[in-house]
Amino acid sequence: MEQHSIFENISPLDHRYYQSNRELFDLLRKYISEEASVLYCAKVEAALVKSHLHFQDRLSDELVNALDQAVEKTEPALVYEEEAKTQHNIRALVNVMKQFVPEEIRHFVHMGATSVDILDTANALKLREAVRRVILPQLIQLEEQLIRFATEHAETPQVGRTHGQYAVPITLGHSFAEYVSRLGKSIQEIDRRSLDLRGKLAGAVGGYNATSMIYEDPVEFERHSLSLLGLKPSDHSTQMVEPEHVLRLFLEINTAFGIIANLADDLRHLQRSEIDEVREYFSPTQVGSSTMPQKRNPWNCEHVKSLWKAFSPRIMSLYMDQISEHQRDLSNSASGRFTVEILAGFAAAVKRMVKILSGMTVNMKGLQRNLENAGSSVLAEPAYILLSSQGEADAHEIIRKFTLKAEQEEKSLSEVMKSDKAVWEKISRRLEAVGVDNPDEFFSNPQLYRGRTAQRARDLGSFWSREMNALSTGLKNEE
Repeated sequence: MEQHSIFENISPLDHRYYQSNRELFDLLRKYISEEASVLYCAKVEAALVKSHLHFQDRLSDELVNALDQAVEKTEPALVYEEEAKTQHNIRALVNVMKQFVPEEIRHFVHMGATSVDILDTANALKLREAVRRVILPQLIQLEEQLIRFATEHAETPQVGRTHGQYAVPITLGHSFAEYVSRLGKSIQEIDRRSLDLRGKLAGAVGGYNATSMIYEDPVEFERHSLSLLGLKPSDHSTQMVEPEHVLRLFLEINTAFGIIANLADDLRHLQRSEIDEVREYFSPTQVGSSTMPQKRNPWNCEHVKSLWKAFSPRIMSLYMDQISEHQRDLSNSASGRFTVEILAGFAAAVKRMVKILSGMTVNMKGLQRNLENAGSSVLAEPAYILLSSQGEADAHEIIRKFTLKAEQEEKSLSEVMKSDKAVWEKISRRLEAVGVDNPDEFFSNPQLYRGRTAQRARDLGSFWSREMNALSTGLKNEE
């Protein structure tokens, strides 16, 4: 094969992102490279032959070994050389593979199958293995990092924010628990969808026409052939497998991508100069700006979001690949080849987010400063709720006016509320009923008003830790 510099590659995935993800991409290419695609097609052809031999009582360990060796010898370079003659990729594969199969069973290669039987089945096989052996383990690592943050900072006070404005206090662990929960559900769905990828060996239009000429029960022949690959047949096939199996898997991968991009965006904002609550790791030799030496840009988080912008829209191609005229056309032939790039881009984003979280530090001073800067107005909600629970129908309006007065007079909310003895008495009475003996201390310490955020962070961390351990164990048992 002709060799060239990595920097002569056209796709950024094959030079820039490969450079920063060598180990990950080297693992991925075992499943989604063109070499892997040819290998998986050869595996499907071998499974087909093995099934023929089984149904005709001719299967032996010697022939199984010969077929497995033929798979390994069917190299992409040979297939592509043959395709230059045939102008047909699967016929080229068959012609090459036959050269390495024992002569007495050579006629079984591809017998009863059509091209898309091989292509769609191989595609299901490679996507399933790429997801289960690379993508899911990476996602579990990310989820574990999120769980760590949610648990370690379950008690760390943080001002809440909605619409970019200060809201009621929460904890930093609660902020991370959001992503623990959202991503955890998505991981489980990716797991489920990857196990529902289907294959087919039902012939040219999916009607078992060819295999009906050979076997009394061609449906059972298909089931047995696919079982050798650990796959189930599509419930209904034309010349193609129902495209929704692959589409639904990538819809969930795209959903997870969006969750990770949302996390990256949140973390990027928390690193703004005026917020400064968390910080990405910045190495001693790292440069933030070509002209401003002091800059420490949150570029890793921006990188994750940018990858999402590049790959998320590609889901539209999978939607468009749902449509094929009659039993099949070739309008998804080119577009389908780029699907695996979504996996590569997604994997790179997941790995980058793992790196971000593993090196991220929390600025406790920044968290406390922002909570203090939010002022006592963030406790307007409990004041309203406490007053309303004492039977005051206009509690919301009363407290709203108090907040305006506090702002105008540059006073704390509690100072303004105390000016109305009846209101302050009702609020104090209700606070005592819920176990707060000192109303002044409550309204001067916003971090005391945090609801169940700390406990929820711990509970979600514990739950998803168990779920990820179970999934990780299951994946390891598959190896």
